[in-house]
Amino acid sequence: MTYFKSVCTVAAVFFALPAFAEGITISDAYARSSAMMSQSGAAFMVIQNDAEADDRLLSASSDAAKMVQLHTHKQDASGVMQMIEVPEGFVIPAKGTHALARGADHVMFMGLSQPWKQGDVLHVTLTFEKAGEVKIDVPVDLTREE
Repeated sequence: MTYFKSVCTVAAVFFALPAFAEGITISDAYARSSAMMSQSGAAFMVIQNDAEADDRLLSASSDAAKMVQLHTHKQDASGVMQMIEVPEGFVIPAKGTHALARGADHVMFMGLSQPWKQGDVLHVTLTFEKAGEVKIDVPVDLTREE
């Protein structure tokens, strides 16, 4: 069992390594679904832009779900938080970062291809206005609290 835990730890560290492309760095990526039989899930990460100009995350795609969209949370007139699609994407400021986090901006997966299990890895393509496509592997972490 110790060997298995070691392999899982090494795999988690490997998949958590940053991805780079055209001044864009993706780090601390992870995904989770709310329940074992859930039909939806979300991915979170930190996007860093080392370029001299702003970039924009335009979309995300993956074979892990029928539909993948960029979402955020917004409070409606009655004070209830709602999740909404952000079709224009997210600005990643020049020489700055933009965090995709729980309760805020995130990548939403709807109609999961199969239930997500701890340690699964999702293959995700992020498309940026300037940097183009960035392919990342996102580990599923159902135990992470933040």
